[in-house]
Amino acid sequence: MRLLRYFAMPVDRALPMLLVCALVVVCGGVSAAESDRDRTLIIGKVSSNPKKHYRYLKPMAQYAVEHMRDLGIDQVKVLMARNNRQMVRYLKRGRVDWVTETVFSAIEFEEKAGAEILLLKQKKGMPWYHTVFFARQDRGIKTLADLKGRVITFEDAGSTSSFFVPAAILLDAGLQLERLDTPRDVPTSGMVGYVFGKEEINMSTWVHKGLVDAGAFANLDWEKEDHLPSTFRDSMHIFHRSEPFPRALELVRKGLRPDVKERLKAALLAAHNDPAANSVLHSYQRTKRFEEIDAEVQAGIERARQIREAIRADL
Repeated sequence: MRLLRYFAMPVDRALPMLLVCALVVVCGGVSAAESDRDRTLIIGKVSSNPKKHYRYLKPMAQYAVEHMRDLGIDQVKVLMARNNRQMVRYLKRGRVDWVTETVFSAIEFEEKAGAEILLLKQKKGMPWYHTVFFARQDRGIKTLADLKGRVITFEDAGSTSSFFVPAAILLDAGLQLERLDTPRDVPTSGMVGYVFGKEEINMSTWVHKGLVDAGAFANLDWEKEDHLPSTFRDSMHIFHRSEPFPRALELVRKGLRPDVKERLKAALLAAHNDPAANSVLHSYQRTKRFEEIDAEVQAGIERARQIREAIRADL
């Protein structure tokens, strides 16, 4: 009824009143949204399988929030990004507070979005991992130099252990790389051709069937039956290994409240001693514990940074 009265008023009196009403509604909506955001911890992940990752991200974030209620944080949200570029936007806009990622993605988020590397995660109980180069034993490949004029398969262009690290190793060895469209393509004379297999089982199958000469992925994949069946492994050998690198890192966005950041760090560092966190840690990619970024870990991150720069310059 009051609103009808405004329309019955002369225009010069009714319009200011309507503008005030509209301003109250808009400001009230924004305040409510901001209030919810201030109470919410948002964990993010770059994922091509959101349903799979949601299952382990949500319990971990919920566990962290249980240690933040006195700080006014009592809600959890999970936000997936399609790729690193989208995650960078989320971090810069404050849409994501906490991210778990591999070392090369972590470096990208640090450089492009100002994210802070917080902790090392012992993903599946392994804080470090390395790359193995493998080939069929009857292929005559015993050293990196033997790959000249041959074809190797990597996983994808975003993989730490199955692209960045092995590609950098080949470049450091003085070999030239050429991307091919299919495993059956032939590289230019004197160069090492590479193709992306997208899945570890595809890579090992291509090597086993002779579609490519070699492959490179994490040492952990070498032991996995669903990534490299034992019937394949028996006819293969590892002819080169990389140095170890930090396997997984936890990051927080630039501008996250200092008290929230410190509480998150404390909760994660203590989680392995909390019986209530056992199932949560297991679901969080079978994490054994979280560790501080000490000098050794920092050195591994810096080495990865150098490799990333080399890859960007040469490929």
